[in-house]
Amino acid sequence: MAGEKIIELKDVFFSYGKEWVLENINLCINKGDCIAVFGPNGGGKTTLLKILLGLLKPQKGKVIYHKKCEIGYLPQIQRNIHFPIKVIELVLMGLANSKKIGFLNKRKDIEKAEQALKRVDMEKFKDATIHELSGGQLQRVYLARALVSDPEVLVLDEPTSNIDVQARFCFYEFLEKLGNDMTLIMVSHDLSLSVTRINKIACVNKRLIISDTLNFNRDMLRLIYGEHLDHNCPVTPYFEVGKVPFINQNKVRGL
Repeated sequence: MAGEKIIELKDVFFSYGKEWVLENINLCINKGDCIAVFGPNGGGKTTLLKILLGLLKPQKGKVIYHKKCEIGYLPQIQRNIHFPIKVIELVLMGLANSKKIGFLNKRKDIEKAEQALKRVDMEKFKDATIHELSGGQLQRVYLARALVSDPEVLVLDEPTSNIDVQARFCFYEFLEKLGNDMTLIMVSHDLSLSVTRINKIACVNKRLIISDTLNFNRDMLRLIYGEHLDHNCPVTPYFEVGKVPFINQNKVRGL
């Protein structure tokens, strides 16, 4: 049922050492949400995703999983990959609970991997090695790996950081086709994010501010860019107005 709670973070604090990387984080993720997460490098975005995934445990606060569900994860992709693995083998790695027969995958798992590749238009490359692929093609293969377990929630960390502009828009189109039932949480630096389903934007820089108006308000801009009122800066007018539009494929909201 759309709108039901899936994951909730309450008063979460996390540190790798003496200083907090995240502090007093409160976030509720509902079924069908599509959340874009923005923030500076080192601001805690990837740490936040890892806490949502259960890969890291907060020192304070709690993470509540309101329902048991599969979560797919697309990490940041490094382009310089030369490991001799085939596309189909990489996708099969997304089936963590798969049981092999000796060194062979079950036919059912292979069919699931092939279906995931078909879903992202990469089935004809299933026997290629991954170093033969372009950046955009490799990104789609990793997306297939995240989708092969039929997740209800898909978490993406900078999914378009290492691909060109054309491949970026194609990738956004693939995300758009995933359906309104899938919950998406995506970290990005791209303010012109073209996923039209986005219904919330979050800014993270140690603290978190979230908005469902699809505008960056003054507090969000200060959080991710700092104060810019004492010199001539392109960001300055938006501090004065108090909001900057979030741009998507079809319309501009805000100013």
